[in-house]
Amino acid sequence: MKLKGIYTPVLTSFKEDGTIDYPAWEKVLDKQINAGVHGIVVGGSTGEFYAMSKAERLEQFKFANDYIAGRVPWIAGINDVIATEVYSFAKSAKELGASGMLVAAPPYSLPSEEELAQHIIRIDEAADLAIILYNYPGRTGVEMGTEFLELVADRKNVVAIKESSGDVNRIHELALKYPQVSLCAGAEDQVLEFFAWGAQSWVCACANIFPEACVSFYQTCVEEKDFVKGQKYMATFMPVMEFLEQSGKFVQCVKYGAQLQGLTTGPVRLPMLEMSDEMKAQVKEVVTKASIELAALANE
Repeated sequence: MKLKGIYTPVLTSFKEDGTIDYPAWEKVLDKQINAGVHGIVVGGSTGEFYAMSKAERLEQFKFANDYIAGRVPWIAGINDVIATEVYSFAKSAKELGASGMLVAAPPYSLPSEEELAQHIIRIDEAADLAIILYNYPGRTGVEMGTEFLELVADRKNVVAIKESSGDVNRIHELALKYPQVSLCAGAEDQVLEFFAWGAQSWVCACANIFPEACVSFYQTCVEEKDFVKGQKYMATFMPVMEFLEQSGKFVQCVKYGAQLQGLTTGPVRLPMLEMSDEMKAQVKEVVTKASIELAALANE
């Protein structure tokens, strides 16, 4: 597959008792598809995979595949602390209909770059399915650096890298040295820089709140090459993106922002806690302001 467009790492709707609220989640999926996103990521950190059992994660994959029913591709987040479980998730993702897999380093174990490359190769051998690498050293503790990329970048199933380090120099390095691996925007507050350096996709948590606007932003920059208007989009998104990246309440902000857009998202799962009323007011303020400005941009 080629990773191109807006891929939303969708939130997971929960009931008050903590179980997955599938009727509400259907509306989450429909909103994304109806807004024109190019694909959906199921089982990412925005979806709180880390707080789910293996059985729940596999059930969610199966439900997503059946409900999406080919309307858009879906990507399986297969990450886990236990490496052997990742290989099992990879095999299941293919069996359950995923178009690809989003793969980060296993957290806490801190593998070397060679060890991490061998991990990716085992995943590839387990599933023979498209792999989107996910470089997020802030979460995993290790970098998908040069030694790692030299070992995996030429594998046919390694199709893209979601770069979430926050280091703008990585954008330049990936675009110039590893053109065989499609560059995917992964840092919400650097999306314009990614697009300027040729990124063809954005795994876009912000699309849980503003799916239509994220698609328009992508079309403006990638398809129309209009970076003047793209800068206007970025300026409008920035307060929301900064809140998501810097508040320390990423999932809570995404879920509350989606609630403000009429979706039922339910609570977050432990160890996360709900936001304070003060923070909710701040999120509401930035989301409301961005909604008004994005609507005006769409009419330009």
